[in-house]
Amino acid sequence: QVQLMESGGGLVQPGGSLRLSCAASGSILRLNTWAWYRQAPGKQRELVASLLTGGNTNYADSIKGRFTISRDDAKNTVYLQMNNLKAEDTAVYYCNLNGRLWYGLGSPDYWGQGTQVTVSS
Repeated sequence: QVQLMESGGGLVQPGGSLRLSCAASGSILRLNTWAWYRQAPGKQRELVASLLTGGNTNYADSIKGRFTISRDDAKNTVYLQMNNLKAEDTAVYYCNLNGRLWYGLGSPDYWGQGTQVTVSS
């Protein structure tokens, strides 16, 4: 069983930067995909970025070119570097780890507790 612990959120001015971290405890063997989601007030949760074990990445159009997802395998940690933040980036950000590429349907699926990112002047 795996638990995810997020950190790094906070208040930042437009144009600023934040780096979110998500550390996994327990074995993440066969968990192939890291992802960051966010949910803003009144909106559905959306996928921001994903990172496969092999290194392939995907980004939402709204953040492409501004955010970067990366990981440190030795620390079982995924990061989201957020640059040039905009007011519309304000949301609760959640990390996710799953093994859909290995398990398919019924894959283990783990979520962080969420961290608030507020972009405001």
